[in-house]
Amino acid sequence: MDKMPEQLKDFRNFMYIVWKHLNLPDPTPVQYDMAEFIQNCPRRSIIEAFRGVGKSYITAAFVVHQLLLDPQKKFMVVSASKQRADDFSTFTQRLILELPMCQHLIATSEQRWSKIAFDVRPALASGSPSVKSVGITGQFTGSRADIIIADDIEVPNNSMTQMMREKLGEAVKEFDAVLKPEGKILYLGTPQCEMSLYNTLTERGYQMRVWTARYPSIEYAEKAYGERLAPMMWKSMREAANPIDGQPVDPKRFDDDDLLERELSYGRSGFALQFMLDTSLSDTDRYPLKLSDLMVMSIDKDKAPEKLVYGVMKEVKDLPNVGLSGDKFFAPEALLGSYVDYDGSVLVIDPSGRGQDETAYAVVKMLNGYLYVAACGGIKGGYSEQTLTRLAHIAKDHKVNMLLIESNFGDGMFTELIKPILKKIYPVTTEEVRHSKQKELRIIDTLEPVMNQHKLIIDPKVIQQDFDSVQHHPTEKAQKYMLTYQLTRVTKERGSLAHDDRLDALAMGVAYWVEQMAADVDMEMRERKEEALLNELDKFVNGFNLKSSSQRANTWI
Repeated sequence: MDKMPEQLKDFRNFMYIVWKHLNLPDPTPVQYDMAEFIQNCPRRSIIEAFRGVGKSYITAAFVVHQLLLDPQKKFMVVSASKQRADDFSTFTQRLILELPMCQHLIATSEQRWSKIAFDVRPALASGSPSVKSVGITGQFTGSRADIIIADDIEVPNNSMTQMMREKLGEAVKEFDAVLKPEGKILYLGTPQCEMSLYNTLTERGYQMRVWTARYPSIEYAEKAYGERLAPMMWKSMREAANPIDGQPVDPKRFDDDDLLERELSYGRSGFALQFMLDTSLSDTDRYPLKLSDLMVMSIDKDKAPEKLVYGVMKEVKDLPNVGLSGDKFFAPEALLGSYVDYDGSVLVIDPSGRGQDETAYAVVKMLNGYLYVAACGGIKGGYSEQTLTRLAHIAKDHKVNMLLIESNFGDGMFTELIKPILKKIYPVTTEEVRHSKQKELRIIDTLEPVMNQHKLIIDPKVIQQDFDSVQHHPTEKAQKYMLTYQLTRVTKERGSLAHDDRLDALAMGVAYWVEQMAADVDMEMRERKEEALLNELDKFVNGFNLKSSSQRANTWI
């Protein structure tokens, strides 16, 4: 094509021709809106659209359109798998081969023409092909690109755990090394959770545009999507004579019956994720521990109230909150009874080696079935004398009557190292704990029932100090060392957290008291049973004695 007609410079018109060639129905308003955004979006952009809307087809057509406008442009297509990236590239090649207006783009025999990398004929000789497909774990370097298209690079297989997400986050940083000056990066995808890569990219200046399958309510849209929701959807919602909540956004593609069928098939959480781009339900299901189940109050070292009343009227707003969206801290509604001495206090230590992990500790006190987190944190330095001395002073400050040490590390070496220091600073009974159960399951199984009953109380100083103690880490890593972050992000999947030391220490402290309470209950039951038997025996003996006395009295008369 010598010169592209003026009308076809608008990508929406070109997309219409492509759709006709593919024998597809006319593009829908959502597809046209998406096409307009792709053509004119900022240099750093993200598209989130419901599953099946055709965003990959639209973007492949966009690549062809751009090559028609400027055959010297270079594209790199990146997907979660090499196969998916190759499929994108193959479809782009098919359009070039089949569309009459693209015949002049077909490569010569001297040029590259494979699904991995291909050139268009007018392209000048270059080390970088016109279009190159790469898996996210593949080799980016060696090529340059004007536009990078990241097509569904986040999938469950590479984003399930914190470590996976970190690895993915590091991989996409390589894009900037490939991108030419003034180049563009465009992400297409569906989020997998609240901590989706796409959500973190918005914090780095990316602009996100979201198209959902159904219209949300205006109130919910403001809370969940805000400016990210497509302007065409906001316009329809605000100009409608009656609320259109729940109606299909793209009825020509997915009508109400179709969406209902898919909702039944995917389940509520799956549909919310795949079609509404809403992670809140999914996250609620996946992350069982919530800050709102705690009670926040200042904890005395020696005494606590006999009873606390849980409620959600007294929100604590002046503490750093790294929980999931909508999660809050609450203070007790009321404190009942007198302040009395704790039943006991325990310091738990989870030792570390000399790597990135911390030596974590937690002080947990107990009274009347309520568990009080008086201290919790992490210390760098492994098993140095400074670390051991500090832990001994923590035990002394909180007047603990038991010290528990996780012995999986070093086969009890840590215990032997701290004993002489404890002897000098604060002699206290020491026990070792060893675990065989998967850590994540153990933590959740221990904490969830206690927190659901609102029996776990935490001092606001612990929350603030927890936050302050990680600020020396780089911003992107600081949260991961925090107790409250670990607590709200742990899942039942193995390796769900990059760091879990502080949370594990807390869970061990809670587990100790849960076991003690269970043992006490069993003992009380046995004691009550024995007391009942003794009472029955006394009644029998006393009754027998009275009967004998009566008989003797009758004989005397």
